[in-house]
Amino acid sequence: MALYVHKYGGTSVGDIDRINNVAERVHKARDRGEDVVVVVSAMSGETNKLVALAHAVQERPSPREMDVLLSTGEQVTIALLSMALQERGCPAVSYTGWQVRILSDASHTKARIEDIDTAEIRKDLAEGKVVVVAGFQGVTEEGDITTLGRGGSDTTAVALAAVLKADECLIFTDVDGVYTTDPRVEPRARKLDRITFEEMLEMASLGSKVLQIRSVEFAGKYNVPLRVLSSFDEDGSGTLISYEEAGVEKALISGIAFNRDEAKLTVQGVPDRPGIASKILGPIADANIEIDMIVQNVAEDQTTDFTFTVNRGEYKKAMEILENTCKELGAKKVRGDEKIVKVSIVGVGMRSHAGIASKMFDALAKEGVNIRMISTSEIKISVVVDEKYLELAVRTLHEAFDLEQPH
Repeated sequence: MALYVHKYGGTSVGDIDRINNVAERVHKARDRGEDVVVVVSAMSGETNKLVALAHAVQERPSPREMDVLLSTGEQVTIALLSMALQERGCPAVSYTGWQVRILSDASHTKARIEDIDTAEIRKDLAEGKVVVVAGFQGVTEEGDITTLGRGGSDTTAVALAAVLKADECLIFTDVDGVYTTDPRVEPRARKLDRITFEEMLEMASLGSKVLQIRSVEFAGKYNVPLRVLSSFDEDGSGTLISYEEAGVEKALISGIAFNRDEAKLTVQGVPDRPGIASKILGPIADANIEIDMIVQNVAEDQTTDFTFTVNRGEYKKAMEILENTCKELGAKKVRGDEKIVKVSIVGVGMRSHAGIASKMFDALAKEGVNIRMISTSEIKISVVVDEKYLELAVRTLHEAFDLEQPH
């Protein structure tokens, strides 16, 4: 019997009508002869309510108690969905993370899964039951409840699919798949039938919000085929995320990602000597600020301009640190720019085709889009441009690489 792990997010189980909708879908899958394990999130808005309650009681809530509190959101959903399935004559049983025994480390609020005991789940499946598991949560060796941090329910689903050797892990969301870019920016964006783990990882890291990076990494590591579908579309086939196949080579570019939350900082006139990069970036790293792109230019007077990007929310903090560093290094000045964005093209086809970068740069130049910074990897090219050019850049590149046409 084929085994599928379904995962439904907060929007998909946002109220009783939607929970009943999920129950119908799961019941139909069971009637088709499929074994089904369902992983669910808390109902939309519930986690935020619980967080607000915690902060009303304690200014800095205890991480351990926060996990105990937040885990109750999923407990409500698993019980309601199991009841809805039973009401349809479909035997179902619910489990919290610690009942399954999803063993995690002790990093409260951002724990990582270490092991999963599947004995009870396998027994229930053999008895013809649908197993409904709370996503986002686990338990330590000492018995403390933990939560898995952002995207934790996706991670739970993928981890269960891996240990159960499921045929596919179906991630049901409020979108019907992965698109060539955000349809709100480019209306001609096309839903992809399939995409590789590598491409999806790049898309997720570059700003695509369809899947969390952790779950894609997990799926790639354990070769779990992922399919992204809409929980509101009965007939959609979604987008399959799996390993590269020969046919994928035909598509040069699979998609365009962008990130609005970028800011750029430049230290000008720094003495050009060994170790200078470390002296500039060390204090930034010590402040737990993540650095994205880096460019260094050496001038004729033997000084260097050192530019890097950070998340826009960290801009002011990074600027303060840099101004102090600037004085210590004897640099001329520090400049910053919060009105920039990063636009990236992603595709495994880049490995076997030359001229992708020049085609990208030519297309942007023809539209008068000035490139501030460039970063490349084996399957992506990213550029930093002024914020006002975001939509123009995305649409221009989408057209230049014929992404509205199926390949």
